[in-house]
Amino acid sequence: MQSDVYEALVLEEFLPYRLSVITNRISSALARRYAEEFSMSATEWRVMAALGTGDGLSATEVCVRTAMDKVQVSRAVANLVESGRLVRRADAEDGRVTRLALSPRGRAIYEKIVPRAKEFESRLLAALTEEELEHLDIILQKLTCAVLTL
Repeated sequence: MQSDVYEALVLEEFLPYRLSVITNRISSALARRYAEEFSMSATEWRVMAALGTGDGLSATEVCVRTAMDKVQVSRAVANLVESGRLVRRADAEDGRVTRLALSPRGRAIYEKIVPRAKEFESRLLAALTEEELEHLDIILQKLTCAVLTL
């Protein structure tokens, strides 16, 4: 029985749900490619991508950049270290902080994946016109700012 106090939630029209679904579908499509060729999960790729442009980040900084929680990042980091794709170093100024960096093996994999990821993005965005791409960018910026104030 539905209450008159609130309007029923139509999940397929609920923006957070829609964004989550499209994000999961995109991540899954990318993860399938990386899993097959590089034995890597989408989470591991996100950590590598964050470090690819910012070696020397702490795990906490990776969490902030990727919007992933500590548990996800911790597991991904452990797997990447074990597979020789990532190295941990003590921070020179604060021994309590561990800095992460791509190993030479990790850097080589990163450099192979980036062009493929960019090509995937191009194919995905080809569904939109130039005007729609401009609008999408503006909308994403506005939503990012809005969510930070909630």
